[in-house]
Amino acid sequence: MQRLFPLLAEGKSAEAAALFADSVSFSIPHPPGVPWVPEVDSADGMRTFFELLRTHVQAKEFELRQVIAEGDDVVLVGRMVSEVKKTGRDIDTAFALHATVQDGLITRYHLYEDTYAVAKACFDD
Repeated sequence: MQRLFPLLAEGKSAEAAALFADSVSFSIPHPPGVPWVPEVDSADGMRTFFELLRTHVQAKEFELRQVIAEGDDVVLVGRMVSEVKKTGRDIDTAFALHATVQDGLITRYHLYEDTYAVAKACFDD
């Protein structure tokens, strides 16, 4: 998990996806129509997600406030600000990421964020 965010910040989607297992439990609750959250169930799907995210969203701030680890589970808590390229509006949200790491590979990626903030920044209406 420690290597994931630096790789993403450098735009290295393939290297970031290589940190994931062949089978991944992926969940990001989001408003319908958000173009950067595909169906994901594998490391290849994670690469697609990271590439779509980079295409549609520009990261501006990322603050990791707390890391809680127990066994194979890790919960990351923080704040992120990203600009939706299509609208020029920011998503400013607290987040929690629940990940599971087994045999050195990430098998769960469940992100929770303010979906209202995502919708306000993403859609023109």
